[in-house]
Amino acid sequence: QVQLVESGGGSVQTGGSLRLSCAASGFIFRFHCMAWFRQPPGKEREGVANIYIGDGTSYYPEESVKGRFAISQNYAKNTVYLQMNNLKPEDTAMYYCASASCLRPSLRRPPVKDNFDYWGQGTQVTVSS
Repeated sequence: QVQLVESGGGSVQTGGSLRLSCAASGFIFRFHCMAWFRQPPGKEREGVANIYIGDGTSYYPEESVKGRFAISQNYAKNTVYLQMNNLKPEDTAMYYCASASCLRPSLRRPPVKDNFDYWGQGTQVTVSS
């Protein structure tokens, strides 16, 4: 049974940092892509970062997070992280971890919601000005 459990959300002020964690179980970690998405209040869920566990390559779709957010993995712990620095109020959202089989290279790209099969329950990030 696939399980994704996020943690690390919270409330910070503008310019602060948080590190989100996603612990995965129930599948062969190495052959998957793991991604972070976020859903601001009243808006669609959007991709933030994606990493192919097999070789550690990461992909970022949004100019707004490049240079501020970094996705990484700990293969031994079946865990991915999202380090978020210089947070802004517009980063306020529910953050979700997601996984998808990435044996097909076409999925190794900035994350697209419909390409991911399994989702965690989310962790809230709130940034105040």
